[in-house]
Amino acid sequence: MKVLFLLVCLAFLPTSGMSQPRFDVVETTIAEIHSAYASGLLTSRQLTQLYLDRIEAYDQQGPTINAVITLNADALQDADRLDEAFQETGFVGSLHGIPVVIKDQVDVVGMPTTLGSILFRDYYPDRDAFVIEKLKEAGAIILAKVTLGELAGGDTYGSLFGSTRNPYALDRTVGGSSGGSGASVSANFATIAVGQEGFASIRRPSGWNGVVGMRPSAGLVSRGGVFAGWPQLSGSLGPMARTVEDLVALLDVLVGYDPEDPLTAHGVAHYSGSFSRFLDADGLSGSRLGILRESIGVASEPESEDFAKVDAMFERSIAELRAAGAIVLDPIVIPNLKELLGNPSSLSPTENDESFREYFGRSSQPPFASLEEMLSAPEFDEVTRYARIRFRAMVPAAGVERVSRGPYASTEVGTSRHYDYLVARDQLMHNLLKVMADHQLDAIVYKAVEHQPTLIEDGLNPPFVNTKGVPFVNTFLVYVPAIVVPSGFTTDNLPVGITFMGRPYDDGAMLRLAYAYEQTTHHRRPPSTTPPLD
Repeated sequence: MKVLFLLVCLAFLPTSGMSQPRFDVVETTIAEIHSAYASGLLTSRQLTQLYLDRIEAYDQQGPTINAVITLNADALQDADRLDEAFQETGFVGSLHGIPVVIKDQVDVVGMPTTLGSILFRDYYPDRDAFVIEKLKEAGAIILAKVTLGELAGGDTYGSLFGSTRNPYALDRTVGGSSGGSGASVSANFATIAVGQEGFASIRRPSGWNGVVGMRPSAGLVSRGGVFAGWPQLSGSLGPMARTVEDLVALLDVLVGYDPEDPLTAHGVAHYSGSFSRFLDADGLSGSRLGILRESIGVASEPESEDFAKVDAMFERSIAELRAAGAIVLDPIVIPNLKELLGNPSSLSPTENDESFREYFGRSSQPPFASLEEMLSAPEFDEVTRYARIRFRAMVPAAGVERVSRGPYASTEVGTSRHYDYLVARDQLMHNLLKVMADHQLDAIVYKAVEHQPTLIEDGLNPPFVNTKGVPFVNTFLVYVPAIVVPSGFTTDNLPVGITFMGRPYDDGAMLRLAYAYEQTTHHRRPPSTTPPLD
């Protein structure tokens, strides 16, 4: 850190006859930013402007990443206030002056929560989400609301914004539904990002955009003020960053009990102090890891060339784990895994309605009184195909109960299907924990996604590829943590990642393993489409 600090200082020393160079924002970290603040070499306003400059240059121009829906008009003013506070009392919190982008299903006062849809383009919430309150208290700067799968599901396409492009391959998707968060962090539009996962919506964009992303154990992070929150259990907010250390700094701020989200009562006893105590570069040494080789990705094609390219990188990752001192059990088998995952997902027949009312009940002027009213809006036919199918299935014909199947909603007889899901979820949890106990495993390791990023045109047109290759075992189980770390690039120069998944509320152990792997391999590299500005 001392060497790094000296390098930052040297970069800003005045040179005779030369203009002073700007702070190099590309791939910078929270620690480097705070060092620059402390030394007087950088201000919050300057940093915020640097990110705004990159967004202006690359989001709607140049490669047109198209990850930003709404910029915070007060971002520079917020930065000025933080600079004034810093002069008087120093850092106001652990994220002082750190610009963060937010998936646009999280409420921020003064900014619309659009859900990426023309249906909600003019919806301005009355209150900040719980996590936004915590971010502001920690000194973070809310820089922008970013793209997502329309109405918070599927690939990152929306009737309000179009399609977000992958910074590593502009004709390919960023994944979903937290694609704007993944692309923004990868393209260095912000330091950190908040995503949300109801299926694989943090982990897939993390793997496909070459960043770190975590779905924490359910109940650690509140969904108060977040669309598709309580009483649904499967949805979870989580941190996304370019490094595990920055992800931990963000997670430390996000966790906390919120009476508005009763699920957080489950997490109260499972966090204390900072998760930074788990950042051990030697954390893989002596750890016992089970390798899950069974293909469990949605619509995966194990015999395809595309699958093989990802598989080849996974083989290298396993070798890297061994080289770092891990004891690798390869393979491990979770009994009846595919059969159990084939059961309906976590939504009960009434959860969609209840969640909709709970979320919009925070507002004095909700845009729609119910799901039925939203579906009856004239503009609903303009939303993306995936969102139309998904939400129409939530409100089936009269007399038919509703349920969700796998990651998608479908109209079936609801109560018995939901019961089957609950039984399958419990059985799979027993099977998973028994395998881990029998083999004394610290974590199970599998591919972040079993396929490379799919082409945007294949998602918008036949064959309508949406979630190809995505494992959702941790989402199915709800209470287990999973973190994705960059693990290199395929022969097509497309990023891939690996997942560390652990026991319920063993989030710290997953962070230790992910950090050690990152520090051993250093696979993250920025995309060439968004280089440093002159």
